[in-house]
Amino acid sequence: MIKRLLDIIATLFALAILGVPMLLIALAIRLGSPGPALFRQQRAGWRGKPFTMLKFRTMRADVDPYGRSPRGPEDPRLTRLGRFLRERSLDELPQLLNVLAGQMSLVGPRPLYLRQAERWDQRQRRRLEVRPGMTGYAQVFGRASLTHEEKIELDLYYVDNRSFALDLRIMLRTITSMLSGRERTYERRYSRDKEREGD
Repeated sequence: MIKRLLDIIATLFALAILGVPMLLIALAIRLGSPGPALFRQQRAGWRGKPFTMLKFRTMRADVDPYGRSPRGPEDPRLTRLGRFLRERSLDELPQLLNVLAGQMSLVGPRPLYLRQAERWDQRQRRRLEVRPGMTGYAQVFGRASLTHEEKIELDLYYVDNRSFALDLRIMLRTITSMLSGRERTYERRYSRDKEREGD
């Protein structure tokens, strides 16, 4: 309950500051390429309940939304503005609305596809015991350099050790990462089993 209250307060504060810049980003996306400003996709939420996750659209509107994640800035599916948004993680800002709606938290395991969660074993499904986050332990301690399996292990570590101090540490590292280069943004590998399903 305390974490949820802090999420609401911090999100309202963030929206008060970022609301106008977010509107400008949305306008720039619409002017820069045909299609909607927001990208919507079903993900597995708290206790496995599906929800619609929001992002700023970074790729052309005609590409497969469940295709491979871009491996680098040269990917032709990315728009010019989309590259910049991805490399600074600004495409995630609309998820502040998901946090306000109670579907996500500021910090937690990143929400994955429903079909991924369906194949988890009982231990892995403990990842769903907390609300998914805009940023998480796996994102600030490896992100694109980790396989899907490694991310799950770090997410389970977070579930077992979550605390206000750990959330604060993750948030501070997230801000640092947003100001860093592109190396941590684009995936270099996905799964030990070479299965490709997305972020």
